[in-house]
Amino acid sequence: MTLKKDLHTQLKMLREERNLSLDDLSLKTRIGTARLESYESGEEVPSVQTILVLSNALEVPASNLLDGLETPK
Repeated sequence: MTLKKDLHTQLKMLREERNLSLDDLSLKTRIGTARLESYESGEEVPSVQTILVLSNALEVPASNLLDGLETPK
């Protein structure tokens, strides 16, 4: 499923662009690091509500995670 691939690729890229460790993102989102790792590896797909939490923490529109879009800044 391409959505799954795009989502986990975007999630990791956005986190790294912001110089956030998994621990940092975990603190911002209140999502455990093991769960974040499973999202980034593509093993698990977050719910829509979780995608909204992640997009807020990463300061990007949720569509960036859903569509696999890159937004240059």
